[in-house]
Amino acid sequence: MRVSHIPVLFLAAIAASTSSFAAEKAVRIDPPALDSAASTGTQTVVLAGGCFWGVQAVFQHTRGVTKAVSGYAGGTKESARYDAVSSGGTAHAEAVQVTFDPSVVSYGKILQIYFSVAHDPTQLNRQGPDRGTQYRSEIFPRNDEQRQVAKSYIAQLDASKAFGQPIATKIDGGTSQFYAAEAYHQDYATRNPNQPYIAINDAPKVKNLEAMFTGNYRAMPVLVGAMAASN
Repeated sequence: MRVSHIPVLFLAAIAASTSSFAAEKAVRIDPPALDSAASTGTQTVVLAGGCFWGVQAVFQHTRGVTKAVSGYAGGTKESARYDAVSSGGTAHAEAVQVTFDPSVVSYGKILQIYFSVAHDPTQLNRQGPDRGTQYRSEIFPRNDEQRQVAKSYIAQLDASKAFGQPIATKIDGGTSQFYAAEAYHQDYATRNPNQPYIAINDAPKVKNLEAMFTGNYRAMPVLVGAMAASN
């Protein structure tokens, strides 16, 4: 359930109804034993972990991330729009394209943050109050090395029983494209910090990032809108 288009008079009731589905607690996990080789330039990976508002916010506050864009992955360009994706019938997942500088934050660290604080990877086709395949946990690697690191890390987490349940995260085969979401979805958590959905489900994720990954946290988020305005 999302509150972006619901009248303000109903927000209090929605907050009460979703409070029992508050953001999943962060889990302290070991970093991946296998990580990508050091490289120059920027890299990208697309990560789906429930509502893209919170996932975007987490990575916008991650030091070394140069851009985090909310969007859709796993379906076609023609149906990559919010009203269609929300139906759950387009094969898309709400996702975030994360662009990062591997000399500052490694791909493995990006995955550690993704699994630990950005979402609950044990939930199948849902996150908190949001249900449907569009809210699934899935990694869309950009190359074979990223795919292998992700596969190895999931096996590591399952073997260690870090979450007490099997990891439900899928790994895309490499053919899916990413399509940026509508402008009103970009920087949503930053622009709407007092909205009940954000305050209950997403703000705690950013606080967990700061508490658990202090060296990787940046107080000022890197915003899509700010970049667009500067171009």
